[in-house]
Amino acid sequence: MDQFSIHRVPLHPSIRQTQPTPIKNSQQSFKTHLQKATNQQELKVSKHANERIIERKIAISEQEWQAVSDKVFEAHSKGVKQPLVLMDQAALIVSAKNATVITAMDRTEAKQQIFTNIDGTIVL
Repeated sequence: MDQFSIHRVPLHPSIRQTQPTPIKNSQQSFKTHLQKATNQQELKVSKHANERIIERKIAISEQEWQAVSDKVFEAHSKGVKQPLVLMDQAALIVSAKNATVITAMDRTEAKQQIFTNIDGTIVL
């Protein structure tokens, strides 16, 4: 019968010094970071788009902006980089990658347009 012996090998000092973090704390920390990240999802408006919104007298409520933001971030998570957002009163072209509204036009003007360089459409 063969005999096997077990030898204790000393751990490298860097391994010995690290202390595992308790699971409960890391879960709470993750929840906190996740909530902060999702709350900070906000679209920016480029200078050009802001000028168009003012010039064309487009009014978008806070609730509508939030809906646009939510859908743009959802589309971005599905791989959409530059969606066209169609609202009742406006059409917006957004860079989902940069979270920035690139341009805006009112819906009547949008009916006569051909939209290029978009890879998704969000209808609200």
